[in-house]
Amino acid sequence: MPSTDSRLQLLGGRLAVDFVNTTASHSELSWERLILFLESTSIVSTERGAQLVNLPQSDPQAAKALLLKARRLGSALRKVFTAMLRKQRILAEWIEPVNEVLRITEGHDELVGRDNFWKIEFVAREAGLDWLLAAVARSAAETVAEGPRARLRLCANPQCGLFFYDNSRTHRRRWCSMAACGNRSKVAAFARNHPPARNASN
Repeated sequence: MPSTDSRLQLLGGRLAVDFVNTTASHSELSWERLILFLESTSIVSTERGAQLVNLPQSDPQAAKALLLKARRLGSALRKVFTAMLRKQRILAEWIEPVNEVLRITEGHDELVGRDNFWKIEFVAREAGLDWLLAAVARSAAETVAEGPRARLRLCANPQCGLFFYDNSRTHRRRWCSMAACGNRSKVAAFARNHPPARNASN
């Protein structure tokens, strides 16, 4: 069961980018990983996540429908973001999963107070589960609508494959994370430029 101790490391800088990174690392997104993503991004509380993680047992059809929609959305967004990076045309069929969620999840934002802090939460008009993907779809739509101005990037580490949104001041960020891929690259470059000294014995 997801818990605050097992939160995902979110490096994307935008909700939709984090969603693609979370869903892409696994060929088949699992229900548990989807719930972990929803908890890690505060789309649902830990308490609500604990309820949702058991949904495949109590309402298997509802869980299966949402999981299929999430998988379809993640796959489509990966294609969209890849096309954006390559400056290629975005196909309408890739956008349809985003619009499908946006159409179904009619609702509004509300300020909700918790422990003297205020947070904006989406309140769906319908009682179904599709609203859980609404914020991801909205984030994706905003990114796509930016077109060529979108600062979407792919990590410079060829073994990484994570997307990120470059919010840096200079807009020259190259790594999904300096702590991970950036430092690895610097260590490798240093090792290449400073080979170990050989013992000179005469």
